[in-house]
Amino acid sequence: MATEAAPAPIVIEPVSHEPFEWVPRAPEMFSRAEVSRQTGRYDATVTAPIAQWHPLLSGEDSADVEDATRQLVEFDQHAQKKLGTDHPALGPMTAILLRTESASSSQIEQLTTSAKQLALAEIEEGDKANALTVIGNVRAMEAALQMADDINEDSILAMHRALLTHQRGLEHEAGRYRQEQVWIGTGNAGPRFATFVAPHHDRIPGAIADLVSFIDREDVSVLVQVAVAHAQFETIHPFVDGNGRTGRALAQSILRNKKLVGSTAVPISAGLLVDTERYFAALGAFRDGDAGPIVREFAMASRIAAKTGTWLVDGLVEQLDESRQEMKGIRADAAAWKVLPYLVGQPAVNTKYLMAELGLGEMAALRALDALTERGVLTETSGKSRNRVWQHRGIFGVLDAYAAEIRRMTVR
Repeated sequence: MATEAAPAPIVIEPVSHEPFEWVPRAPEMFSRAEVSRQTGRYDATVTAPIAQWHPLLSGEDSADVEDATRQLVEFDQHAQKKLGTDHPALGPMTAILLRTESASSSQIEQLTTSAKQLALAEIEEGDKANALTVIGNVRAMEAALQMADDINEDSILAMHRALLTHQRGLEHEAGRYRQEQVWIGTGNAGPRFATFVAPHHDRIPGAIADLVSFIDREDVSVLVQVAVAHAQFETIHPFVDGNGRTGRALAQSILRNKKLVGSTAVPISAGLLVDTERYFAALGAFRDGDAGPIVREFAMASRIAAKTGTWLVDGLVEQLDESRQEMKGIRADAAAWKVLPYLVGQPAVNTKYLMAELGLGEMAALRALDALTERGVLTETSGKSRNRVWQHRGIFGVLDAYAAEIRRMTVR
């Protein structure tokens, strides 16, 4: 019986290792047997330089990358055509796609939250700890896009600073390289039997400089560059926490830097979330000297992102159109029309948000909210006389359906 041939590898220099000695830092916290096991030599990873690496792809992989790239470009163009480049909802559409990407990226790290909890956290309502942590990822993604014109060491640190500033207990680590050995796998007392031991912290600045040089190149297919840069970043593991989320924010920054997409954010993490076991295995294969699996993961994730992202954009635009119909008869210069496009990106609002984002006075904000509520566009859900919150249930319905579709596709 014929078996399917394994894909051709995309050869890259594998990592190497260097020896260090380890003594548990707080031996009183562990059993004597564990202290004994974790005392002695361990091997830390040494990343191979990639600044001058030239990928050699098979015809099949080249076609795969080309097709995925085309679909990403078409998705970006679709969003522009749906709204028009000067439409006031285009910015909010980018905001909601960015938040969707951030939520998926966080879910890969087992940080789950809902669209509603995220929207409430944005207006400082609700008290879900995971939502507040994911908001940090949103800020990192925002920083990634804002600084996409010049990706360098400072911009990478800024992404991480934006991420961890909002993560309770780790604020002091925000925007700074780790100064200690870290590892992935069992064994809190030490790294000797870990699945992956990150490079020694002294190697981080040099490895990041090499990574930035690779990102600066213009002679590598963008999607290959994104996948390999991401895998290299995850291997460097430069931070105490938040490496995965920062690395996926970096992927967004590269896509924007290379002008592959320009008007929206691409929910690639939703594609990676579909099979996280395969994604993590691809990172392992990269470290062993084969970039093929991670390139294919990003190609597949890009196709999933384009398909599901198009569906999400269409659903949100449909809600916007329905709301416009419900608002017929409201004066053209009324503040309610100014509020409407912002609901795409922020479907839960309060007067404080409208005052800050739209520059409305408190009474004008309340009149707009009353008008939108009377027409059935918004529903007041807080039931309070103070700290009132209004929600667009149709937009939340689209976002919840999108999340359910991603869950349906996920390998369990």
